[in-house]
Amino acid sequence: MAPLFAEERRYEITKLLSENTKLLIPSLCEQFDVSPATIRNDLRALEQKGVLKRTHGGAIPVSKAGFELATRSKEIEYIDEKRRMAAYAETLVEDGDTILLDTGTTTMELARLLTIKRNLTIVTNDIKIALFLEENTDASIFMLGGMLRRNFHNTMGMSTVQQVSGLNVDKAFMATNGLCIEKGFTTPTLDLANIKKAMIATATMTIFLVDSRKLGRVTFAQFAELADANGLITDSNADTDYVNRLKEVNRYMDVVVV
Repeated sequence: MAPLFAEERRYEITKLLSENTKLLIPSLCEQFDVSPATIRNDLRALEQKGVLKRTHGGAIPVSKAGFELATRSKEIEYIDEKRRMAAYAETLVEDGDTILLDTGTTTMELARLLTIKRNLTIVTNDIKIALFLEENTDASIFMLGGMLRRNFHNTMGMSTVQQVSGLNVDKAFMATNGLCIEKGFTTPTLDLANIKKAMIATATMTIFLVDSRKLGRVTFAQFAELADANGLITDSNADTDYVNRLKEVNRYMDVVVV
């Protein structure tokens, strides 16, 4: 393996942790070809972010159901797939639309493509999305206020829910941490679930951008059922049988694989 920057190595460690119940320092040293001191520094930094709990000789995840990579880690993950999903989503946006962009790295990629659109009104609780749109489009931007969620650059809390409640948008483009046929769309925290519920309630049409790794996955809090989706965009790595089952459960949902 080629040498990795610290951030890249820590991202790889979080991926390993999501797949294993315990990681040991010697095996991590061997895998990344670094010293025990380097791995200990990585584990210490990840523990400070709440990703893991250090143990004697290694680390364990804080919680599988509540596990979520920080945004900076997500930004380098599955980027080609996210850009393909965003490119299709952009075709659904028409000049003059009022839309809502949920916080997320895939919706950020969608925001980057909206520079060619005109006279949009855009609602979001994602600071990076709002700043990009303010600098690069003529859109009217409604930035939802609230408590800033550290390491994720989005607002949250009851004030955010209150602001979005009562709004009306043509299309909401939503992100999720998991989509399971039985459990619907889920996210790691109740605060996020409450905001996402309120966002969906504003929309005439709700489109979910869900990369294939999240299909069949369940996290802590449900915020929507499969029946709440008007559209679903996923990538070509998605299991065909699972996608077909999703279509059978919600026959009114447009499913696009890119």
